[in-house]
Amino acid sequence: MTASALRAILASDRVTHVPGVYDPVTAALAAAAGHRAVYLSGTALSAIMLGTSGPGFVHGAQIADRASTLAPALDGIPLIADADTGYDAPVPAVWTALAYARAGISGLHLPDRAGPVRGGQPAGTEFADIGAAAAKITALTDQVPQIVVIARTGAYPVRGLDETIVRCRAYAEAGAAAILPEGVDTLEELTLVHAALPGVPLVIDRSEAGGARAVLSDADLAGAGVRLVLHPVAALLAAMRAASLTYRAIADGGTAEPVDRMPWAAFTALAGRDDSTADPDARYVPGGLQT
Repeated sequence: MTASALRAILASDRVTHVPGVYDPVTAALAAAAGHRAVYLSGTALSAIMLGTSGPGFVHGAQIADRASTLAPALDGIPLIADADTGYDAPVPAVWTALAYARAGISGLHLPDRAGPVRGGQPAGTEFADIGAAAAKITALTDQVPQIVVIARTGAYPVRGLDETIVRCRAYAEAGAAAILPEGVDTLEELTLVHAALPGVPLVIDRSEAGGARAVLSDADLAGAGVRLVLHPVAALLAAMRAASLTYRAIADGGTAEPVDRMPWAAFTALAGRDDSTADPDARYVPGGLQT
């Protein structure tokens, strides 16, 4: 169901912004804000689980495990997840995709770097062979059709637009539902990629790791074939900033009052907690608990 919803988003003529979520609370907040899809970043998960940046530090099993805790809060909203490099070969990639599907993930993206991407941006200059990268995509679309495959290429910063287009075309022909050409973010170059891939939805990444870039309007992006804009760590960075200010306020003044915070009642409503129930077990026992 959620994969069908994600395919419908990709088939539309509008841009959908996809924020990063990383736990049930942020998933519920994104759903309450009206988002049509959300994203689980390996970088964000590595940061909150291990205190280090980079999806190469967390395995697909850990991403799937975290995703399984998000699905109930999303209530059918599609979840897209980072799949690092797709685990090197077609068969491991299929096992990863199956685990993702069982965890409630609707779509994943596969970078074509020979090593993992770090901090939301490609690291190093080694790429998988085009045929090998395409083979993983074909295996996923053939054996795990319930997962929407977004092919991600990092060729642009190192090898330029021409090879990026060659790779994008190969991955689309292999069965990718959409293409993420990493680093291609000017309207002119997005339009060129779109012209070379008629009918193939494009995805762009607005991670803060990429530095300051011109922000194109949704109308311009839609005209250039862009259907998804990922914001992988924006909410995490905002939360870390708020936490930093709160800790500083407590350290300096002994209170968090100077810091803007969510009211307790809003938190309990979001978390589904009813403070009027003194004993959380009582609701399941007719007549209350007997002692």
